Amino acid sequence: MTPDDLSRALFDLVNGLVERRRAGGAEISLELSPSQLTLERPKNRDHGDWASNVAMRVAKPLGSNPREIATELAAGLGEIEGVASAEVAGPGFINIRLDAAAAGALAKVIVEAGAEYGHSDSLAGSRINLEFVSANPTGPLHIGHTRWAALGDSIGRVLRAAGAEVANEYYINDAGSQMDTFGRSVLAAAKGEPTPEGGYPGSYIADLARRVLEREPHLLELDHDVALHTATEIAYELQLAEIRASLERFNVHFDVWTSERRMQVKGDDGLSDVDTAVERLRAQGHVFEDDGAVWVRTTDFGDDKDRVIRRANGVYTYFAADAAYYLDKGDRGFVHKIYLLGADHHGYVHRLKALAGAAGDQLENIEVLIGQLVSVNGAKLSKRAGNIIELDDLQAWLGTDALRYTLARYPADSPLTIDPEILQRRTNDNPVFYVQYAHARTCAVDRNAASVGVDRSSFAPELLTHETESALLGALQEFPRIVAQAAELREPHRVARYIEELAGLYHRWYDNCRVLPLGDEPVGDLHRTRLWLNDATGQVLRNGLDLLGVSAPERM
Repeated sequence: MTPDDLSRALFDLVNGLVERRRAGGAEISLELSPSQLTLERPKNRDHGDWASNVAMRVAKPLGSNPREIATELAAGLGEIEGVASAEVAGPGFINIRLDAAAAGALAKVIVEAGAEYGHSDSLAGSRINLEFVSANPTGPLHIGHTRWAALGDSIGRVLRAAGAEVANEYYINDAGSQMDTFGRSVLAAAKGEPTPEGGYPGSYIADLARRVLEREPHLLELDHDVALHTATEIAYELQLAEIRASLERFNVHFDVWTSERRMQVKGDDGLSDVDTAVERLRAQGHVFEDDGAVWVRTTDFGDDKDRVIRRANGVYTYFAADAAYYLDKGDRGFVHKIYLLGADHHGYVHRLKALAGAAGDQLENIEVLIGQLVSVNGAKLSKRAGNIIELDDLQAWLGTDALRYTLARYPADSPLTIDPEILQRRTNDNPVFYVQYAHARTCAVDRNAASVGVDRSSFAPELLTHETESALLGALQEFPRIVAQAAELREPHRVARYIEELAGLYHRWYDNCRVLPLGDEPVGDLHRTRLWLNDATGQVLRNGLDLLGVSAPERM
């Protein structure tokens, strides 16, 4: 019996109780769904497998005492097949204990569900655009981008597991002054000149210049403006390719790469997406003109000041490009939009929210998540970039799995300092090693079981009565709820903390319950059933690691 099965049974009992009250003449206004009847695992396992506070939630609408309601519901639960007992505690809690067969049946459910176990339809019908990283294509990705890459990709994974349709999107800021500065820096390096004032430092610029000259040997013979344009375009292409390759090596994939330049390209009608965006916002009634400039009245939607979208000289502001890009996402069918921005982008929260309002959208359909800074003890600045810690260097030093797991293990809004010494240890105080080792152990049990003839040819869940089996099964039941919560709250760290707890419960079970027979002991149903439980645990560990973009090795 799964928590969902139990919630539905409890929902039916509550509905029955309501109908009986109404039949007796009571006027009751109560709207509930099975998903609202959340079951909790008691901290003290002596209190049972599950606990519910539903009696206290419905007592007031029913005009009854919570303990009276709880007593009536507990009596109904006790008659349900698979429920060993249901007892009332405190002011109206219901403690529920499943019989061993009902609890143990989950092991087979998990194995048969495979990679789909933990998935749900809680966000089915949601079409979400998830934008993250979106670094300027003027240099290598650094440690801040690394955190957003890991978190953003993991958020996308849990959203998909909850049934949402998600597009990971990278917005390429390839227009504006930073691109001009980038091009001037590369051209100066190609000429052997010092970095121009305000230019980009680092040996990566010299490397790009060398590659640009390989691509265009006659670069320095061209007119200056032509040479600058050529150097900018080739270096941009090369740098963007490096960014793409770095992310793919980090196990981060983007479905859409959108260029800011595209928003500024004139169509057959002589208008760009930016031009059109101004008129579309004007049609919503939130655009006005003052001193020759065009403004959006974003203060109508909580912004701290109104925003200029086109200056008096006719030049568009960055806000205009943001507006065009926001509207473009909606044109592509994305109602819900999530932006993951760095710690220096707090000012964008109200700005983007206001933009959504000015476009006529519901403000709740846009989310802006701000991440805090991350640092690494003992990390050296990049030799190529000179003033940053590069993603590629971190990955080569600490490994993809350790880096991704650690970055996804903490909430986005908490500052984080990574301890490389811990991440490089093959000991239990290294969280990623601890979880991966538990998975590898389940695989080793599988291999050893096959060598002595233990298979899954029979399944007798009523035999799983050891206290460590009860605790392990209770944790396995929690996985779908954990994934759904991680998706709803955009908090993949919940998955990481869960699989660490699961790994600990598995190790304790492994120490107490044998899958393999001892000596001349014949293979029995208990061994076979425990193999189901072993494999179910391995599957959930594997599924959890996958949601974090981390591998699940079979040997360590």
